[in-house]
Parts: sequence; C-alpha cells; structure tokens
Amino acid sequence: MYKLAFFVPLKNAESVKEAIFATGAGRIGDYEACCFQTPGTGQFRPLDGATPHIGKIGDLERVEELKVELVCEDSLIRDAVAALKAAHPYEEPAYDVWRLDDI
Repeated sequence: MYKLAFFVPLKNAESVKEAIFATGAGRIGDYEACCFQTPGTGQFRPLDGATPHIGKIGDLERVEELKVELVCEDSLIRDAVAALKAAHPYEEPAYDVWRLDDI
C-alpha cells in the first residue's frame, strides 16, 4: 500500500482527483474516492524555459491550493501517478509517494 499526496490549485482539484480515482486509487475497504484535503498557499517562481500555467517567468507566484492525500494499492500506484501528471495543469506537479507498512 502507498500514500500519494499532491498539491493542486483549487479550481483544478476535482478533475485531478477524479482522474486519479478512475485508476482505482483512493479505495479503503468498501469505500472509494477516499482522500483528505488541506487548504494552503503554494508558491513558485518560473525560470527561463518554463511554460507556466499560472504566473510569469521570473515572478514569484502564490496560489491557493489543496494538499490531497490518499491511499493506493501497490499494483495501481504507477497508473495513479501517471493520471495525476496527465490531469494536473502544472507542467511539473508537486507530489509525494510513500510506501506504507501494514501493522
């Protein structure tokens, strides 16, 4: 089992979550589309060569985002991350993947 966490602008959160859930990620027992969301503010500065979805090259940008956390079966994690990357509006989405122990 893995935990997948990612950051996404508020207006894109539902479509990105749905793409990930479509892979089967976010299932806990007899429940699907399970996740936890925390609001916050992300920041970044696009560098030369970037194609930012939001902001301008060289300018520090702050965006209201959600941190979304969910669990994912071992066999689905690569598909879930691929779906995240395909559905996310940023060219370089920020995400974390952790292997979980079963205790």
